[in-house]
Amino acid sequence: MAETSPTFQTVQELLRARRADTGIAVRYQDRQWTWAQHLGAAETHAAAVLTLVDPARPVHVGALLGNTPDMLTAMAAAALGGYVLCGINNTRRGAALRRDILHADCQLLLIDAEHRPLIEGLDLPGVRVIDMGSGQWAELLAAAPSLRPHREVGPTDTFMMIFTSGTSGDPKAVQVAHMTVLFAGMALVQRFAITPADLCYLSMPLFHSNALLAGWSVAVGSGAAMAPATFSASGLLDDVRRYGATYLNYVGKPLAYVLGTPERPDDADNPLRVAFGNEASDRDITEFSRRFGCTVWDGFGSTEGAVIVTREDDCPPGSVGRGFPGVAIYDPETGTECAVAEFDANGALVNGDKAIGELVNTTGAGLFQGYYNDRAATDDRLRAGMYWSGDLAYRDADGWIYLAGRTADWMRVDGENMTSAPIERILLRHQAINQVAVYPVPDEQVGDQVMAAVVPYPDADLIAAQFADFLAAQADLSPKAWPRRVWITDHLPSTATNKVLKRELIAIGANPPGGRLWTRAPRSSTYRETDR
Repeated sequence: MAETSPTFQTVQELLRARRADTGIAVRYQDRQWTWAQHLGAAETHAAAVLTLVDPARPVHVGALLGNTPDMLTAMAAAALGGYVLCGINNTRRGAALRRDILHADCQLLLIDAEHRPLIEGLDLPGVRVIDMGSGQWAELLAAAPSLRPHREVGPTDTFMMIFTSGTSGDPKAVQVAHMTVLFAGMALVQRFAITPADLCYLSMPLFHSNALLAGWSVAVGSGAAMAPATFSASGLLDDVRRYGATYLNYVGKPLAYVLGTPERPDDADNPLRVAFGNEASDRDITEFSRRFGCTVWDGFGSTEGAVIVTREDDCPPGSVGRGFPGVAIYDPETGTECAVAEFDANGALVNGDKAIGELVNTTGAGLFQGYYNDRAATDDRLRAGMYWSGDLAYRDADGWIYLAGRTADWMRVDGENMTSAPIERILLRHQAINQVAVYPVPDEQVGDQVMAAVVPYPDADLIAAQFADFLAAQADLSPKAWPRRVWITDHLPSTATNKVLKRELIAIGANPPGGRLWTRAPRSSTYRETDR
């Protein structure tokens, strides 16, 4: 394993120690760079950036670059240069994109030819736009002096600003500290025995925390190589073989997307050893491991880094693991800890009203440094001396935690409170269903109806009568949790980080366009296809 002394307190120090490393750092298409070459380019990049900024203003540099070697260079340059890189979501458009760039107080915005059209016509006062493929940038690099960092950073200084996914409102800029990157990276390096002989496949968006904390940090912490890529369900296996990838990170639904491609007899003939991420279903974890001959390790952690839950080998089905010290489940209305979950003989949760609450960190903010330029949102997260995640969950008597959705996922069905995630876990047992999202739609009388949007596997037969038989066979599914409406579609709206946008599904309503729609009358167990 590469030397990564525990005395390193910042990413700046760690990368300086790698400056003479002749091992491979980056592979991209048919090119490769050693760590010495990669970090040498990053030093020059940082020096050029620092000739353009006003040191009296926050030295924040936006990056709208996608998953490319340029983005990797920009990340390393920010660490070495002692300034803050701001990851800009390349799926945002127009006023929303402008809002993110200005909200982060970017002095510079680094772009490439692919992303330049996104900012055409945008009024970005105080922001200088630099195209990294331009002659102007090449001249700046050629004329760059030796690097003199903007500052020697400390462990709690911000390395990168990462915007939240925006599944529940405008994205918020999380200030990710140097120590957070080191903590996350070294924990994974040790857990999975990552060495310089490994290659980390980075196909999750590099502007997001999963790629930073579960991908990039692992490579820089171990000296392993990196292969930046754009995620493709059909192309992932070819890339893994092409680059010799032994480790990959994921967030959201990528495993389900890959499993939705036709299986081939030689799928397990590949170098992949470990896939680490969060939000995969138990079924997808098991099936991806089998099909591709690797270990899948799924955990839970928010972008803010304040609530961390890890799986262990004896983790029961449906659970995301046990929490770090201080992680608990509290009732947001009473401010008290929720009751331990109780289950009937079939495994159904029987005290959801008392057991389901919000995941919190009772010890405080953890690694959370606050949202940039958003005191109100920060204060909302930090209440009564605790961090409130916005994620719903329940905990069994042995301390295993089960996710129940976001706080917006509460539904009131026939006078009973329920949440989406437990229903989704049950529906994913159906062999024909690849992806599912459960969400509320208004009931014609009072409260909510349960609606499910379902993406079947290719060529799978999903038949209304058989679906009802399947639900009836699930002993742990409450009759009230049976979906009143089932929308069969080929796509679920999602963020750039593969998280389903339920607010868009809710906005579409009970009669979505396209696909097929099944409905079930109240107190009936029969689904009928609706003519529209």
